[in-house]
Amino acid sequence: MDIKCWGSRGSIPVSGKEYIKYGGDTTCIEITAKSGETIIVDAGTGIRRLGNSLIERHILSCHLLFTHVHWDHIQGLAFFRPLQFKTAEIIIQDRRFYDINTRDVLNEILKQPFFPIAITDLNAKLVFNPALENRFRIGSVDVETIPTSHPGGGLGYKFTEDGASLVFMTDNELGFVHPGGRTFDDYQAFVADADLLIHDGEYTPEEYQRNIQWGHSNYLDVLELAVKADVRQLGLFHQNQNRTDDEVDAMVTVCRAALKKRNLSLDCFAVACDMDFHL
Repeated sequence: MDIKCWGSRGSIPVSGKEYIKYGGDTTCIEITAKSGETIIVDAGTGIRRLGNSLIERHILSCHLLFTHVHWDHIQGLAFFRPLQFKTAEIIIQDRRFYDINTRDVLNEILKQPFFPIAITDLNAKLVFNPALENRFRIGSVDVETIPTSHPGGGLGYKFTEDGASLVFMTDNELGFVHPGGRTFDDYQAFVADADLLIHDGEYTPEEYQRNIQWGHSNYLDVLELAVKADVRQLGLFHQNQNRTDDEVDAMVTVCRAALKKRNLSLDCFAVACDMDFHL
């Protein structure tokens, strides 16, 4: 299983010399299965560059999953170039968000006066698949889900192939249980023994006290989750839109110092745009 991050920024894309190392694109993850399938999680602005890459690699078939549909997770979809190709097939997870389904979400964002092209104008074949929820398989990858603790809800994902596992859990507040969310212990059980945990770590402890119930985690709570769940690698995700590269590095330094003090071998880092992994 090959994994690449095309966007790890939270809330809104950013640019500038302070954000070069971790990048400014919002959430988009690409997973390539051993069996060849391409799985995309979220359609933040990072999906624009991913689409260009897929075309260069002559890949015009993919599965698209969503953690949830807040703006920073869907705002790049209209600029996903494979949608313009008649030979492309996009298999889209069909589930409900509040009281509307995925097709209706896309109808809302791809219409006047917000965008000049409607979903009916797209050339690609769109297949809305309601089976891509709870637990399912895409090629050689087994996929499990868990509700996240976030306003309006969301899903976390565990991708497992040949015994190796990635858990991707952005926009998840470990310090507060939102309606439909789960407890810290539930998340610990879900991520247990993961080879790689990528988890929302937007806030410092001080920031979190001012933003409780906003749906994002204190990064030290995320570190504790990873330690208790005995994961092998921890990637801090959903970088705050105002967090400079140096400030993200400082968070990682604190985590690594805490791990060293406890004599733990967990590998901790912050996830940057274009970072890739092989499990």
